Amino acid sequence: MARLPKLAVFDLDYTLWPFWVDTHVDPPFHKSSDGTVRDRRGQDVRLYPEVPEVLKRLQSLGVPGAAASRTSEIEGANQLLELFDLIRYFVHREIYPGSKVTHFERLQQKTGIPFSQMIFFDDERRNIVDVSKLGVTCIHIQNGMNLQTLSQGLETFAKAQTGLRSSLEESPFEA
Repeated sequence: MARLPKLAVFDLDYTLWPFWVDTHVDPPFHKSSDGTVRDRRGQDVRLYPEVPEVLKRLQSLGVPGAAASRTSEIEGANQLLELFDLIRYFVHREIYPGSKVTHFERLQQKTGIPFSQMIFFDDERRNIVDVSKLGVTCIHIQNGMNLQTLSQGLETFAKAQTGLRSSLEESPFEA
């Protein structure tokens, strides 16, 4: 079986949901009796449709998840993760303004998982560029997270691991 990452990390805005939590919606959020999540103005707030299935699939594969977001709306982002019942899929959350590199350095410190064993899904090219320099397999999201993107990402990760393994085997140096 293909090698799986030891940690799958997700951006939030335009990766799990189709908006910026700090500008496009108006916290605080609440869940209506019909289960719909709404903002303070009563506007419906939704995830991309396949996000719950993506996170369930990773959980069934034994791959823990984490969130890494640069939003300044920390409380609102955490509230949405709870209201959408996604908290259970994330073993760690790094949600605060700043560099995604900082988010990943903290994730690595907290988990002990090497960057090369992480996969990261994000919609912003600058984050993909920055985090890939750490050795993380990065997947650029175009239209929200979905099952096809997950499958392609896991395939990209497995191929990267095969390449990493063969280059280590070819190395004349002993570890």
